Amino acid sequence: MLKPEGVLGAIAAARGDAICVPTMTTAPAWRTLAPDDLSVTCVGFMGGASALGLGLALACPDRRVVVFDGDGSLLMQLGSLATIAGAAPRNLVHFLFKNGVYHTSGAQGIPGGLSVDFVTMAKGAGYRAAFAIHDLDDFKRRLPEILKMEGPAFVELHTGLAEQTPMTARGGVPFPQQVTDLRAKLLRPRATT
Repeated sequence: MLKPEGVLGAIAAARGDAICVPTMTTAPAWRTLAPDDLSVTCVGFMGGASALGLGLALACPDRRVVVFDGDGSLLMQLGSLATIAGAAPRNLVHFLFKNGVYHTSGAQGIPGGLSVDFVTMAKGAGYRAAFAIHDLDDFKRRLPEILKMEGPAFVELHTGLAEQTPMTARGGVPFPQQVTDLRAKLLRPRATT
């Protein structure tokens, strides 16, 4: 089973200039790993990460957009799978952190628990690629390819619980300020190498 913090550390090291959309359980660790990156945290509107990621992918087609979704969150907005597949953003990677619970609100089991097959749902909705990963070494090996894949791509990550959640870790930036900050960063000219 994958540790969320290990997955996020690997992504932080490999993401380049991708825009990242962490949700609930991934938010505290991501703030620590990438405090000044191009990201906007989806906390306070459970289930919104995939839709927010889609909007960013469509608005910024020249940048990779990486969504860190939770299984409980995605269950709240399953229709987003069909919406994303229909829009077919080639620059979107949708990571699902699957732990079978609503971790942020107290680790209550989600409907269907770990038996919910999000890979089949994403494939059925029309994602270009959809698969599951259970092992950190396999994830690290495949990550460079995943981040270059033609999207939308969906990766179900079988994880345990994160060490912290937005309810136990304090210190985030309010969402409206995150949006303002991200917009300012995206409007800056890119550095050329």
